[in-house]
Amino acid sequence: MKEIVTIQVGGFANYIGSHFWNFQDELLGLAADPYSDPVFTNHSLNMDVLYRTGETQQGAVTYSPRLVSVDFQVRHANAEGDFFTTDLGNYVEWSRSHASMSSSGMSYNKVASAPTDVVTWNGNVSTYAAEPRRRNLFLQRLHEEDQENWSQVNSINGGRNKPQGVIQDEDVIDFLENSVEYWTDFSKVQYHPQSLYELSGLWMDVQEFDSYGVGRDAFSWDSQGEEISERLRFFVEECDHIQGFQFIVDDSGGFSAVAAGFLEDIVDEYRNTPVLLYAVRDPGSHMIHKSRKQSISRNLHDAVSFSRLSSLSKLIVPVGLPSLSRSKASMFLGIEDAKPYHCSAVYAASLHSISLPFRMEALGPTADSCYISGAADINGVIQMLAGQSRKNWVAILDVAMPAPSLTGKQAEQSLLGNLQPLTPEIAEDMEDLQAVESMTIQGALGSGGHRAPVCEVKDTVHAAYENAITRPKFCSLSVALCPLPIPLPFPKIFSSIVGQHGELLGSPVSGSSLKGSLDVHSIPLASRLRSSNAILPFLENRLGNLQKFGTRQGAAGADLLRRWGFGKEELEEMGESISKMVMELDPNSQMSSESD
Repeated sequence: MKEIVTIQVGGFANYIGSHFWNFQDELLGLAADPYSDPVFTNHSLNMDVLYRTGETQQGAVTYSPRLVSVDFQVRHANAEGDFFTTDLGNYVEWSRSHASMSSSGMSYNKVASAPTDVVTWNGNVSTYAAEPRRRNLFLQRLHEEDQENWSQVNSINGGRNKPQGVIQDEDVIDFLENSVEYWTDFSKVQYHPQSLYELSGLWMDVQEFDSYGVGRDAFSWDSQGEEISERLRFFVEECDHIQGFQFIVDDSGGFSAVAAGFLEDIVDEYRNTPVLLYAVRDPGSHMIHKSRKQSISRNLHDAVSFSRLSSLSKLIVPVGLPSLSRSKASMFLGIEDAKPYHCSAVYAASLHSISLPFRMEALGPTADSCYISGAADINGVIQMLAGQSRKNWVAILDVAMPAPSLTGKQAEQSLLGNLQPLTPEIAEDMEDLQAVESMTIQGALGSGGHRAPVCEVKDTVHAAYENAITRPKFCSLSVALCPLPIPLPFPKIFSSIVGQHGELLGSPVSGSSLKGSLDVHSIPLASRLRSSNAILPFLENRLGNLQKFGTRQGAAGADLLRRWGFGKEELEEMGESISKMVMELDPNSQMSSESD
């Protein structure tokens, strides 16, 4: 087994992570349920790639994500004073920003805080205590299930039909649609205490933590990063053969600088372990700034953030459209851009799908499986996309959600045509004969709405590329029979055209309501990472802004970059790095670094 350690840094990254781990939790539950669809009980995915097994002091077995999550300390998110026993036998206080986390399955113990004998202050002392925030409906529901041992009932009902209780599914879904404030509000996963780290002392508003320079000033990795490094070390040292880091960072503000410090530490300590980096943003981070000063700061942040993060990872994938709701990727979805809870669900589904090859069960050279095909590891995919004759360390993420049926009129073209980019600022319909792709298709539907066999999916994709006007130089295809399960806390974003198993029913009904997990239980999904010169506009925008506002003589943002702590030589190196990326993809490009 080759393990993956996941790292989530920043608010929107943790929103995506919360959905991502909910998918995994749902898969685990369905796999253990003898009454669920056999495609879930035989999915041929090794969940130990992402999860670790532990044991509490009382002997209870725990199964938790191999994860380090970094976020703000949210002062008003609730602390009930609860303690729980970890699998190390230590008592750990349930922190404020994560206190709304599910306590399902955790062993809680009340521990009185002992008064200290050390007195260092003789003056007056004032104590301020915030009123604990109660569990929301969803977390109350999880707590009730744990208290009343719903697991036996679920095994009878197949995990869908709950007994009549105080809190109904409909109530939970309505609450989540209207009241999610934090990513912990809809997380149903048991996290290990070493996973959740809060940046203490940063009592600023999220809107103020809006640039690389602010993050660099507020957080020093040299003085504050050791505890985060220790948490990562805890998970890495348990691995027998780690295949890589799956790193998700909200790079729209100061967390980009925090992530850069984290990555520098990883590169130093785990030199031969590849990092697959997803740089994610919610639509709100793309807002148009009213003043020229704000616009310059935003453009320089984008250039500096991309340059620093890309230099510290083996492959970087920018994710996050200015408006997901108006994009072609939302053809069968009803997204509210203002809700991170909505947008992050789509991005999380894509990351789940594209990572499936990393955890497919390894088969012998002559073995075949009716459930999976195309197992790969992180390093193999990175080498394929970024290690070819033309070096390109930036990949585009595409998704078809849900993926169309393999049968019907123009099915082959429909499959490829429905793959739409989730990466911003790319060129539409650009022809690139040197493009390289890694595609994953899961739970594809064939004739009569039945799941298509793996061999049929492979034949259909190959035929689609054979008949395509333009095709990539190479495409690696991975197929999983298992569809994407839709857990209860998933938002109501499916249009009326989407059926119970993700099948497309026909023309959407005007004015009809959107569907959620009670109506749609699973969907077929297609995702793709591609190395293509279609990323050129993204690169050229960052290079051009760095030169225009930062490095040219008399540049309007030169003083700002100095305040951020960047010298002339460091900025020139950034420009040269991005310029080389542009030249690799377009040798005829007129753009160059300042040193040229």
